[in-house]
Amino acid sequence: MAIELEYACALLQVFDMPASIRFYRDGLGFEIVNASSDRDGDAFDWGWLRLGGANVMLNTAYESGHRPAAPDPARIAAHGDTCLYFGCPDVDGAYATLHAKGLAPDPPKVAPYGMKQLTLRDPDGYALCFQCPVE
Repeated sequence: MAIELEYACALLQVFDMPASIRFYRDGLGFEIVNASSDRDGDAFDWGWLRLGGANVMLNTAYESGHRPAAPDPARIAAHGDTCLYFGCPDVDGAYATLHAKGLAPDPPKVAPYGMKQLTLRDPDGYALCFQCPVE
C-alpha cells in the first residue's frame, strides 16, 4: 500500500518574525493557520501559513530575548541555496500584484525546461519562485 500525503510544508528559520509575517501575509497573501501563543500580535515564535494549497512554517532563529541586533551574514548567505517553488497558474498576474504591493520580484522569464517563472527573495534571503508550464 502506498503512503498517502496531503501536502508538504517547509519550515524556515527567520530572523524577524513580524517582518516575515508582513512579507508573507500582507505582501504575498498567506493566511496564518496557526501560531505559537506565547506572545501577542505578529511577534510569535512559530507560525504555519497557507495560500491556496501552499504551506510554509516560519520559526524564529533565536529564542525570545536572545535575538542579536542584526542577522548573522553567514546564516543569511546560506539561505541563498534554498528556493521554494510554488505552482502559480497566472505568473504575469502574480508579478503585477507583487509589484503593486511594493515588492521587487524579478520579471517573469521562461526557463530552458519550459516553465514561466518569477522569483523574489523574502526578508531572510530565501528565494521564492512562482511558476507555471509554458503553453
